[in-house]
Amino acid sequence: MPPDATRPSSFDPEPARRLPAATAPARLRVRRGATANPSGRYEAARRESFDDGWPSDDAPPPLRTEVRPEQARTLITRNTSPDISFDRSINPYRGCEHGCVYCFARPNHAYLGLSPGLDFETKLFRKVNAGALLARELSAPGYSPATIALGTATDPYQPIEREHRVTRAVLEVLARFRHPVGIVTKSNLVVRDLDLLTDLARDGLVKVAVSVTTLDPALARRLEPRAPHPERRLDAIGRLSAAGIPVMVIAAPVIPSLNDHEIEAILARARAQGAVEASHVLLRLPLELDALVDDWFAEHYPGRRAHVMSLVRAARGGKAYDAAFGTRMTGTGAYADLIAQRMRLARRRLGYPETRRRLRTDLFRVPTDQLSLF
Repeated sequence: MPPDATRPSSFDPEPARRLPAATAPARLRVRRGATANPSGRYEAARRESFDDGWPSDDAPPPLRTEVRPEQARTLITRNTSPDISFDRSINPYRGCEHGCVYCFARPNHAYLGLSPGLDFETKLFRKVNAGALLARELSAPGYSPATIALGTATDPYQPIEREHRVTRAVLEVLARFRHPVGIVTKSNLVVRDLDLLTDLARDGLVKVAVSVTTLDPALARRLEPRAPHPERRLDAIGRLSAAGIPVMVIAAPVIPSLNDHEIEAILARARAQGAVEASHVLLRLPLELDALVDDWFAEHYPGRRAHVMSLVRAARGGKAYDAAFGTRMTGTGAYADLIAQRMRLARRRLGYPETRRRLRTDLFRVPTDQLSLF
């Protein structure tokens, strides 16, 4: 069973630390993940909340989502990381309304002069020129195709995609160019685009990875408050699989003593829905994320914080996070090895294929109408 959120903090020999200078009152955080909104690491000023004696009725209204347009200068981001299977990616949005407290992309909001806390999930940016810009980049002389990973930082199917359809525009371009794409999401909104995905899948040009953090709705609501219910994600795996689209389930993040007991159950449920690949990611806490997650534990699971963090540090060389290539996703040491072994045994027992599917690149073409750009 998951730990009891009401367990008294005295169970924890080391009191959980809060972020008193930036912690937002719960009444302002309806269905938000972060419990605080600390200043970004590059800001000269620091925000501080304090009691000025006025009644709570004078508090501002709950935080609302703001979506700002962004004219991107480039769309495809390149990387040379030796421990991931792709060298290019696209993120249609900055920030993510899902509000997953553990999201490793939160610190990126500091580059915008915003907080990795509540700002990350309430002040969002949509790349309004994504489709046209992608078509231009794919049409560039000498472009060589390889799988584009869609949604590696923020979710391409977060709630605002229903209205703004930036991800849909990107997929339409990739389909016209017959370009391979791997999608990472925790949203069942992905099935809206079954027409495009089915077309790409017929030619071996698409694979979808669906993240399932927990099967416990109560825990999911605290960890990732605006992400779809776990059952909706499993249903999406089933619908994608039935349409002939290969699906990977990602048990992520694995949080010691919080959801690690669910690994086998998640893989089993996903396999029953047709998933053909499975992987996991151990909790990652770069930069501000360490303090943000600590603050979240102080509010929701104060008695578990020290135990969880001791296991995290045991798997990260004694630190909250170790960015070393090859181990940053899964960690090292006895706990990390145990999780990896459980994953291997579960995949074998459930009949997951041993090899991962590779997408085709030989069908890439620049459509005739694109030649008019030059």
